[in-house]
Amino acid sequence: MSAHPASLSPAALVRCIPFAVFMALLALRGYLPDSLGWDARWIYGAQALIVAGLLAGYWRRYGELTRQNLPDARETGWAVAVGVAVFAVWVQLDAPWMQLGEATASFVPLDSEGRLIWPLVVLRLIGAALVVPVMEELFWRSFLMRWVQHPGFERVDPQTVGLKAIVLSTFVFMLAHTLWLAAIVAGLAYALLYRRTGKLWTAVIAHAVTNGMLGVYVIATGRWEFW
Repeated sequence: MSAHPASLSPAALVRCIPFAVFMALLALRGYLPDSLGWDARWIYGAQALIVAGLLAGYWRRYGELTRQNLPDARETGWAVAVGVAVFAVWVQLDAPWMQLGEATASFVPLDSEGRLIWPLVVLRLIGAALVVPVMEELFWRSFLMRWVQHPGFERVDPQTVGLKAIVLSTFVFMLAHTLWLAAIVAGLAYALLYRRTGKLWTAVIAHAVTNGMLGVYVIATGRWEFW
């Protein structure tokens, strides 16, 4: 007997659960009362570790990330170039009209004297550049974009995904980010890269390059609003 159309398949769940857990912990970090006396910034470390554990536990279920689906040198070059380009655009698209409200969980890894708290910095960089790209690309592109194309998303070749699925999944991706215009650029870039190559690793690499460069830029300039 087939599953109900409204239910999520096991393949969908292993792509959604890490993302849902990450977002739940993000909400906790954003709304945790200061009166509790906890430094909510350390919750980001828990986010990264818990989600990394979930991804590791589900790893064998992610067929699109198996060794045979690794990009070749040319595809990797394109992925890096896209990641650099998205970073370059992202830091320019921060005008007030390009923002959806304010971030609920700001992350400023400074102590009371304005000095960097390096353990927090390292956790943030690892989470943003290594964990988040895998988690988000599995959810936004591997699952959601292909699911919009057809609920049996596991059987959808990413190279056959149509404009509707790309646009709708990118729109939802935008809603999850404060810088909406930058998110549209990034979402379209990663989606089109995945569609062109048919390999999710290219989107993961591009996303990792963007986030890694953004992290270095934020630390070097003190533009904490990008974190």
